Formats: sequence, structure tokens, C-alpha cells
Amino acid sequence: MPIETVLTNARIVLADEVIHGTVQIRDGKICDISAISAQGEDMDGDFLIPGLVELHTDHLEGHYAPRPRVRWNPIAAVLAHDAQVATAGITTVFDALRVGLDGDADMRAEEMRHLADAIEDSVRKDRLRADHFIHLRCEVSAPDCLEGFALFDGDERVRLASLMDHAPGQRQFTSLEAYAVYYKGKQKMSDDVFAAFCERRIAESEANSPVNRAAIAQACNARGIILASHDDATVEHVDEAIAQGIRVAEFPTTAAAAKASKDAGLGVLMGAPNVVRGGSHSGNVSARTLAEGGMLDILSSDYIPFSLIQSAFFLSEVVDAVSLPQAVAMVSKNPAEAVGLHDRGQIEIGRRADMVRVRLDEHIPVVRTVWREGRRVA
Repeated sequence: MPIETVLTNARIVLADEVIHGTVQIRDGKICDISAISAQGEDMDGDFLIPGLVELHTDHLEGHYAPRPRVRWNPIAAVLAHDAQVATAGITTVFDALRVGLDGDADMRAEEMRHLADAIEDSVRKDRLRADHFIHLRCEVSAPDCLEGFALFDGDERVRLASLMDHAPGQRQFTSLEAYAVYYKGKQKMSDDVFAAFCERRIAESEANSPVNRAAIAQACNARGIILASHDDATVEHVDEAIAQGIRVAEFPTTAAAAKASKDAGLGVLMGAPNVVRGGSHSGNVSARTLAEGGMLDILSSDYIPFSLIQSAFFLSEVVDAVSLPQAVAMVSKNPAEAVGLHDRGQIEIGRRADMVRVRLDEHIPVVRTVWREGRRVA
């Protein structure tokens, strides 16, 4: 017996327009969209948007390690993280797990494997609201990067890997002043300790980054794992990314790098908190500036899950060049297609019925209901 759901009296955000009407769901897929009222669940004029697709969130680690030297049960951490992303309208999430410790972490590589095991066990046992995949954040400057990467050999839930170098003078932290503000503030380092830390991290980057970057790119291309660059700052960085088979440009730090990435056909990804705040916390290029110039494709919540849905509605209000359907695509269709998930990300007949019911209240989106494959999950 087919399972059917009818959602009516909704403002439906389609690929290129918003219509008032009805969506019909059968067996987890969208089977009809019409601009007429029908018998069904009354959406009371709220928006229906596709379920959000999140490619880069570091949020899980905060549930697992909420304080220095404190560890939570990994399954409980995954469940807490999952509940928060789902209630923020995220129905597909790539959980970012670090590979390679860069001097800022008090975790071991094996702990990332434990978190991955907790994700995969929870998927098998149907504990989760959202659809979870794994994104490996590969700190290529770290001596143990390849050792950590090897722990994920053969793991089919790994669909995305990003190549990053957070050493001083590199990419996100080309300015040592910005690096000092971030690390001295975060780790309470004295001037002498900070100077020694910088010297060590620069040496590690010079010794490890080229070989680790090349080795991981080669392995991912062979295994069909989508590759992302991270914090590209120059056209030369983008050229290197293209040569390594990169498909997504995460958080380019300059307009020049973003333009070069866009021109090369890479999906340009920026942080949703950058949109909401009006600028980067590291002092890099503004996501709004890139959106105004047509150089922004994908948004990521990064460290605040709710910022993803907030940024989509906010961006369509503050940037004249971006309509609501275009902004919603940046958090649904575009990220889904960037990683080869063509069955979701859009309210369209035949696609998965991953959808979010949203009401705006004083310009803030209030998530009222979330469906994944037609099943209510939040």
C-alpha cells in the first residue's frame, strides 16, 4: 500500500520561482507539484524549501570533546549533533572529521575513527534524523596526516576530503597578526611560546604539505572521493587545485582566488556565518561581496548549524542580485550536485522528499517541520 502525504497551502520554493500550492509525496519521493489547493496537511502559507545539504560542519567534534581533555560517549555525541542539524533544516550532512593534528587539537587520530564508527553504527541502526556522510579535513602540514587518512581506507561513507594547511603564513593565515590573534587568544600562549609554535608549524608545513597534498589527492581521485581545496588565497593556489582534481573551493580568502575558482568551474563554497555576520572572522573576503559579484555557489554552516538556513533567507534580502530560489539553491541543490547527490536538493517530481517547512518571524526563519524521504524527522 503506497504511503502518501499531501502538503497544501504552502509557498513552495522551486528552482527558479516561488509558487503557492501543493506538494504530494508517495513512498518517500515527490510525485506531484501543483499551484492549486488540495485536501491535505495545511502549511498555513509557510515556505516549503528543499532539505538543506551541509558539506562542511566541524560541529560534531564539539559534542564529542566539549572541553579540553573531556570526552563524551561517541554515539551520544553523534545523536546530539544529529538532532541539532536536523532541527536546523539540514537533511543531508557531511560530518567533518580531522585527519592530521595541527598543534591546535588535543585529539588523537584514532578518536576520529571512533566517531566515524559511531556515525556508521547509527546509520545502520536507523538512529539518525539526517542522512550522514563523512568529510575528511586533511591537515596536510601535519606529520601524522597520512597515518590518520589510512584509518579510513575502504570506508564507503567517506565522500569528500578537503586539503588544508593552517600553518602561519599559509592561506587562511597569510597575516601573522591574524594568526597571533587566533592562536594566542585560543591557547593563551606567551610571546616566546607563540614564536616557537610558529617556527615548528612553518617547518612542518614545508616538510609535509607538498607530499601529503599530492598523496591524498591521488588516493581520493582513485577512490572517487570528491576533493575540496581550502582557504585558497592566490591564482597559483587555484591552479594547483585544478591540477590535483579539486571540484569544490572551500572558503577562498580573496576575491581573486574566488574568481579564478569560479572561472575554472569549481563550486565556490563560503561560510554561512560570514554571510550573517557580514564578514569573515579571520578578516578575509566577505561572502556577501562574492555573492554580489556572482562568485558564490555553496554555503556551509561551518560552526553554527542554524546559520545555514538563516543565511539563505538573509542573503536573498540583503543582496539584490540573489533571489530566494537562488539563495536556497546555495544550501540545497548546489552542494548536493557538487558531491554527486543528484537525487535530492530540489523540490522536483521524482526527487527525494527531503523538505523543510519554514516561517519567517522578524526576518528569522523558524523551522516548523522537517521531512527526510517523506518521513517527519523534526
